[in-house]
Amino acid sequence: MALDAIAWRYRFAPWRRKFQGELTEGQLGPVKVLLLKPMTFMNLSGQSVGEAMRFFKIGIGDIVVFHDELDLVPGRLRVKPGGGVAGHNGLKSLDAHLGSRDFKRVRIGIGHPGHKDRVTGHVLSDFHKSEAGWLEAILDGIAEAAPLLALGDDAGFMNKVALDVQAATKPA
Repeated sequence: MALDAIAWRYRFAPWRRKFQGELTEGQLGPVKVLLLKPMTFMNLSGQSVGEAMRFFKIGIGDIVVFHDELDLVPGRLRVKPGGGVAGHNGLKSLDAHLGSRDFKRVRIGIGHPGHKDRVTGHVLSDFHKSEAGWLEAILDGIAEAAPLLALGDDAGFMNKVALDVQAATKPA
């Protein structure tokens, strides 16, 4: 959803099928960017990203992965270079197929359902209508601030998104 918001905001080329996923390209400020949405199962997403990485000769430090994060409250976002996989099957696949965990992660909070037995259903289900406010706000914020992320200004990116979410979800 975040990649769709970025591609739409900056009028990227139409999505095309490639590398077991959907790929588009465009500019975020002065930076040429490729966006890839793996169309494999989430726990095999590393196959898609690995193929594209090798084809375009992209260094691990130039890869940014957007993913859901149970340990962040809904509407919060953190950027983190490298790190563990914390049981996230998509991150495990990326680690296996990229040969490194040193890619940048944009962790988008979806909150924890409260009990570990409910985690699978929580991460695989669609968002509830009651979550539309924060979800729309964070996706808009991500799209608006994406050029900062492309330039490597992680702190500026996080700050801009947080301010946009706060402004959009502030009670009237």
